[in-house]
Amino acid sequence: MACNCGGTPRSTVTVYRLTLPNGMSRDYTTLQEAEAANRRAGGGGSISVEHR
Repeated sequence: MACNCGGTPRSTVTVYRLTLPNGMSRDYTTLQEAEAANRRAGGGGSISVEHR
């Protein structure tokens, strides 16, 4: 059997985390989704980018 270890690096996933003023946070796969959710919540949240 061939070894399937090492070799290719893991791919990273970018997640957009919306944090609302009340402390609630939620992750989105696109910036547009996070911005839309922020607008629906009143626009007071902040969006950060996380690489996993």
